[in-house]
Amino acid sequence: MRKYFITGLLILVPLAITLWVVNLIISTMDQSLLLLPPQWQPEALVGFRVPGMGAILTLVIIFLTGVVAQNFIGKHVVSLWELLLKRIPVVNSIYSSVKQVSDTLFSSSGNAFRKAVLVQYPRAGSWTIAFLTGVPGGDVKNHLVGEYVSVYVPTTPNPTSGFFLMMPAADVIELDMSVDEALKYIVSMGVVAPPGNIAKNAVSSA
Repeated sequence: MRKYFITGLLILVPLAITLWVVNLIISTMDQSLLLLPPQWQPEALVGFRVPGMGAILTLVIIFLTGVVAQNFIGKHVVSLWELLLKRIPVVNSIYSSVKQVSDTLFSSSGNAFRKAVLVQYPRAGSWTIAFLTGVPGGDVKNHLVGEYVSVYVPTTPNPTSGFFLMMPAADVIELDMSVDEALKYIVSMGVVAPPGNIAKNAVSSA
């Protein structure tokens, strides 16, 4: 009986969590319907609430924003908008920081999470998976002797929070593992192991 119960849990728990996450995302995106006048909202047009219409509207807005921003006039409008935001105290620092992060994460030329690596953290002898994000810059590199790399150490099972570290390149081992495989490995707390690949040499140039 215990065996059947565990088997049921293994099937239903991932399904339930997946449905919960999808429902959370769609419910959040449905808030975009508030941008429409009351008489234009689906509930007023068809007489009942239609789940997911806000998600579709959100995707359409994102797509159209991208289309408009790609032409000459759109680029000029975006530049003026950013110039205006940069003149507003507090908003300037928040917007600039968020934009730098988003440009790094979503830009096709971005360098975020370039490689999965193995590092000793939080102490020597304890190993964890991290992601190579670049090299130290600014005045920081003037105070570091030798070759260093910047890595992001995610927490488990929520990889969106973690720690930013600057470590000697010789102490960082590049893994023959894709970023997606590494993320699955981290989120599953080591249960979903990636295919058996052989680790590469220590990162000496990043």
